[in-house]
Order: sequence, then structure tokens, then C-alpha cells
Amino acid sequence: MTIHFETIEKEAIETLKFPHTEVLEDDSAINQRKNELERALALGNLEHSKIQIFFEDDLSQKMVETTVWALTDESVVLKKGVGIPINRILKIA
Repeated sequence: MTIHFETIEKEAIETLKFPHTEVLEDDSAINQRKNELERALALGNLEHSKIQIFFEDDLSQKMVETTVWALTDESVVLKKGVGIPINRILKIA
């Protein structure tokens, strides 16, 4: 089974609706996501490197290629203050 992620621009993220439920099912996957986000933040701040964030809104699975500017307890902050709730992120590449 192949999962298709719709590629979107970061500017379109602010129009999306995000449920409050967690998309990952086990603690090890949640911990791995946390580590990947911290690495993405370091890459964004030190090298201005873009990463791919795979996430799910209320309609489908999406992917955005962007630079992580900041992390809060609940969201990943991208350029211009656009945010993605951490609990809706499936993986970071």
C-alpha cells in the first residue's frame, strides 16, 4: 500500500484545519518525531536547510518543504509565523 502525500506551499498551511488528535500511535514514534524536529530546528537555524514535513490535516496527508524557524510545546513554527501542530506531524525527512 502506497501513501500519497499532497505537496503544498507553506503559505497554504494557515488555511488548513487541524484536529487535536495525535497521528502517531506509539511512544517510540512520538519520541523519534521529537528528535527529528530538534534536528530540523538546528539545521534551519545553523544552515538554513530545508526539510520535508509530512503531516495530516482534517482532510488528507500533506507534505511541505520548508525551514523550521522555531519549536513550541505544541507546534512547529515556519517562516512568517506559520505553524503546524506537532501532534499532526507524521515524519520529518
